[in-house]
Amino acid sequence: MTEVAARKRLIVAITGATGAIYGVRLLQVLRNIPGVESHLLISEAGVLNLYQEMDLKRKDVEAMADVVHNVRDVGASIASGSFLSDGMVIAPCSMKTLAAVAHGLSDNLITRAADVVLKERRRLVLMVRETPFNLAHLRNMTAVTEMGGIIFPPLPGFYHRPQSIAEMVDHTVGRVLDIFALPHEMTPRWQGLKVS
Repeated sequence: MTEVAARKRLIVAITGATGAIYGVRLLQVLRNIPGVESHLLISEAGVLNLYQEMDLKRKDVEAMADVVHNVRDVGASIASGSFLSDGMVIAPCSMKTLAAVAHGLSDNLITRAADVVLKERRRLVLMVRETPFNLAHLRNMTAVTEMGGIIFPPLPGFYHRPQSIAEMVDHTVGRVLDIFALPHEMTPRWQGLKVS
């Protein structure tokens, strides 16, 4: 088996919805999982949110990834189904990006890579961020689900009694890693209901 075949490759996209912390934390964790190669895309609105929400510049986040792609480079490796990957996570996923994925509008490398992941029957996870949802949002989420994508709003769980925002983020990111069968110890596993 070649080294490329042995490595897991995960595409991570950060778009302009609030919740840039989810994409950043995912990249941080992926760096520490042996045998995982991360491919990063950041939309222009994503760059604005990284700075607004976390005081991070594009170069700060790009340094966390193994490979960085320009959103306008629709000829990049990840634009082809022959590029072997384990899937893609859009964290966070704006409603604009959701709509483009739902309607097959490969108008940039984020939406083209998502389209490729869907057509190759690989895992696509959209961490959609909006509230409340309107009917267009819900219909787009349904369309993506029917195509095989996974809609994953980053809603915190409280059964593990998080003590900080970081713990809530880690719990959510850990659940995303579970979808790709990537090992982690980011959050305690459910052990059943405690009854007094």
